[in-house]
Amino acid sequence: MANTVNIHDAKTHLSRLVDQAAKGEPFIIAKAGKPLVKVIPLDQPVSAKRLGFMSGQFSVPGDFDTLGQAEIEEMFGTHS
Repeated sequence: MANTVNIHDAKTHLSRLVDQAAKGEPFIIAKAGKPLVKVIPLDQPVSAKRLGFMSGQFSVPGDFDTLGQAEIEEMFGTHS
């Protein structure tokens, strides 16, 4: 979990915080206790941070790779 700092502390320690973020330690700046922004290194893929964000929300059927196969074969005339 990213470290949360209030905006005053972020201004006071910005150089140190940016150095840490650049080394892979992101931080969140909050105002009046409300998180506003997250500082992450530029080379860190944003999408990687979202991995698993819907974990447990849905399931993939076991036959996913063959779902609709008969209909597709019929549409394209590739009957086996």
